[in-house]
Amino acid sequence: MGTPEFPDLGKHCSVDYCKQIDFLPFTCDRCIQVFCLEHRSYMKHNCPKGNRGDLTVVICPLCAKGVRLNPDEDPNITWEKHVNTDCDPSNYEKVVKKKKCPVPRCRESLTFSNTIKCRDCGVDHCLKHRFGPDHSCSGPKKPESSFSFIGGFLSTNTKEAPATSSSRWSSLLASAEASISKLGNDISQKLQFGSGSDGNLEKRQERNGKQSSGKVTVDVCPKCSRGFRDPVDLLKHIDRDHRGTSKA
Repeated sequence: MGTPEFPDLGKHCSVDYCKQIDFLPFTCDRCIQVFCLEHRSYMKHNCPKGNRGDLTVVICPLCAKGVRLNPDEDPNITWEKHVNTDCDPSNYEKVVKKKKCPVPRCRESLTFSNTIKCRDCGVDHCLKHRFGPDHSCSGPKKPESSFSFIGGFLSTNTKEAPATSSSRWSSLLASAEASISKLGNDISQKLQFGSGSDGNLEKRQERNGKQSSGKVTVDVCPKCSRGFRDPVDLLKHIDRDHRGTSKA
């Protein structure tokens, strides 16, 4: 078997009536024997462990769940374990019973592709009854007012003590009138003070003007009538601008 260069190359098929030498043999993953191309499958070489890898699932008629059967275990024992531990009959309606359109006399089952939720009432309907007039939509829910608790609080207070509420309103009105009159008095006083301060300021400016007019003297140029406080500046002005002549 093999060649001088590769003495371990190739093996004979394990089937008794075949015994064909195959240089690329197949090893069964269940019985761990070598087979040729023709007998490599479980059925062809009648593998005794060929059904161990098969997956058998039985649907429970009570809960509609799948129960996996173990090849190395009796199916009755597997079934008893499921019934005692995992079986839930309430799940049967959820799986088997399909959700239908809530419109009367509509037998359309709601699936992933034909289910539309109404934006106003929030209920799932079929494509035929997806619009509000088709399923008698009740409309959107009115939002609760955020100030409802204030109205309830005021209504309870008025029911319990109407006399106290009227006295409170009268006291609030009196205090508001008093504050407004006080504010008016303050404003009038500030205006009077401001007018008095303005008169004093004008009087002070007049006094300062009179005092300054008695002390300061101004010399006027005879040609351009420009005034100068310092006589030296007047002479310089005449020499520079009028070429030394002061005649008009």
